[in-house]
Amino acid sequence: MKAIVLREYGGPEMLRFEDVATPEPKPGEILIKVRNVSVNVTLDIILRKGLYPMKPTLPHVMGTDPVGEIVALGGGLSKNFRIGDRVAVHTPMPSPDCVPGQEADDPGIDRLFGIHCWGGYAEYAAIPEANAFPIPENLSYPEATVIMRHLPTARHMLYRKAELKEGEWVLIMGATGGLASCCVQVAKRMGATVIAAAGADDRVKKAIDIFGADHGVNYRNQDLAAQVMELTGGRGVNVVTDSIGDAELWPGAMGSLGKLGRLVTAGAHGGGQVTLDLRMMYIKRQRIIGTPGCDFADIEWALDAARDGSIHAPIVDRIMPLHEAAQAHKLVEGRVPVGKLLLDPTLSADHPTGD
Repeated sequence: MKAIVLREYGGPEMLRFEDVATPEPKPGEILIKVRNVSVNVTLDIILRKGLYPMKPTLPHVMGTDPVGEIVALGGGLSKNFRIGDRVAVHTPMPSPDCVPGQEADDPGIDRLFGIHCWGGYAEYAAIPEANAFPIPENLSYPEATVIMRHLPTARHMLYRKAELKEGEWVLIMGATGGLASCCVQVAKRMGATVIAAAGADDRVKKAIDIFGADHGVNYRNQDLAAQVMELTGGRGVNVVTDSIGDAELWPGAMGSLGKLGRLVTAGAHGGGQVTLDLRMMYIKRQRIIGTPGCDFADIEWALDAARDGSIHAPIVDRIMPLHEAAQAHKLVEGRVPVGKLLLDPTLSADHPTGD
């Protein structure tokens, strides 16, 4: 099969389009023909550079969140999967110490699909059965990729960790990004009033028009905290979601948080090194909560929500052939896409127009 192989850490040129052996599913695994896989900042760009805390054994095939159809079954399966079923992949692989129903807080969560085993930058991928979930019939493969990647985490952030309540106010940072646009929709389904914050007027408008935010702020040309305080009558918001971690934007996000407020984060695409006013934090009795995953119940909730058609998938900026993975990394690293960038192995050099 064709795959993108990383043989040493470095720039995008380290991603080589090569022939490798097609994997065979082991007991407890399924084999899928990959239709889409996303290019992510942390789990792809940072990993490729060798800067991610978890490091795969090289040579390695990346790709943490493929979707596709089952083409072969290993033994000892329990989910009644069949050949031809469409499935999406959950990235963290549960440890033996994981408590069912508390997968996000797995004490041994140190194995990720696409890092500790070969992933989805390939025509085929062997998937642990526990990490595979059926795709609703009404979702296309690109929609399933971005929804599976972000909607369960968004739900976990707001429902499980922030404990958002009906009638509360929420500020969503980077509101048209994959995870953030899902946060907007989850918050609205939970009965919150949502302020969408983004770095361009057109992105603010999309957060309102497409994803349903109630208000919008351009944090690049407006005083974010001042605008939020005006909208909330000086109280500030109850919850902030910020998975950017940008040193310039962080003070505005924290300054928008009211008394007993909760800031929840699942990313640090803007660098992650920020300053914190501890005096204001303890005076206002605020909390900062980190949560990089979700429970399986959040996945089921997300797929059910997507099944009824009431959830808009995060924006897919473009879909590129697998053999253009290096160029895709350059675009994502340069922050060119407005939305997710996906790779499609069926559009590889050998199959330029797909199946």
